[in-house]
Amino acid sequence: MADREAHAPDAFNHQPKIVLDGEGPLLLDSGVSLAPLTITYQAYGELNAHKSNAILVCHALTGDQYVGGVHPVTGRPGWWDNVVGPGRPLDTDRYFVLCANVLGGCMGSLGPQEGDPKTGKPYALSFPVVTIGDMVRAQTRLLDHLGVEQLFCVIGGSMGGMQALEWASRYPERVFSAVPIAAAARHTAQNIAFHEVGRQAIMSDPDWCGGDYLSQGKRPRQGLAVARMAAHITYLSDLAFHRKFGRLLQDSREITYGFDAEFQVESYLRHQGSAFVDRFDANSYLYITRAMDYFDL
Repeated sequence: MADREAHAPDAFNHQPKIVLDGEGPLLLDSGVSLAPLTITYQAYGELNAHKSNAILVCHALTGDQYVGGVHPVTGRPGWWDNVVGPGRPLDTDRYFVLCANVLGGCMGSLGPQEGDPKTGKPYALSFPVVTIGDMVRAQTRLLDHLGVEQLFCVIGGSMGGMQALEWASRYPERVFSAVPIAAAARHTAQNIAFHEVGRQAIMSDPDWCGGDYLSQGKRPRQGLAVARMAAHITYLSDLAFHRKFGRLLQDSREITYGFDAEFQVESYLRHQGSAFVDRFDANSYLYITRAMDYFDL
């Protein structure tokens, strides 16, 4: 069956969305076959006649395909809008820049919140666990569909850097250059531990419903917010936290002997958590953090 374009049904599924079933099911590292494979992506710039100017940008854990321009869900600039665009480091007047929502994500690519064709309900936890290798393998299907045989560059930060490393390791013949940013070849025990705290926060939320919250019209907002807060502790060093917040109080010069967000650092973490829950799916958070933990180049 030929690959085909599909229209997006809701705010978490955006054009262009490609159903990549021309090559049959995608065989995952777990041994599970996944079909049909759907991938959403954004493209910036034009592919040249030699198809030699393609750059693949790989997004991080909570990123998505909206690298530049205005994000349709948040209304804010894309997460790398200062890097991707005309005259910018990834110059779209020179390069054809692609970014795809990862397999297991929640912005339209196949993941746990998408409908299972066998049941008509969201996959939830029946969705198979995926790896960074699976994400990259799905991206190769997209590039094949677009006729891009070789990448001038693959670039990404954090989990995006893991994907860049996987690309360079598994498909060296298709990658001229790779730029992994703030990424490692494997997680440490502490990295895995912080992810596990986040996953347990989600799964302990009563509204998680064993992963079946979408079918029950619920979302584990509190658990996902706490997971995001825990993750943000890892995004800054101890020194950076000290420089940014110290022990500064949020709204007063005196402590209030209560449990509101009294310190600026508490307010920062709570804001990051509450701002996150409206744009991300909790089950996708479980799957993607697990993929990062499994990565071991």
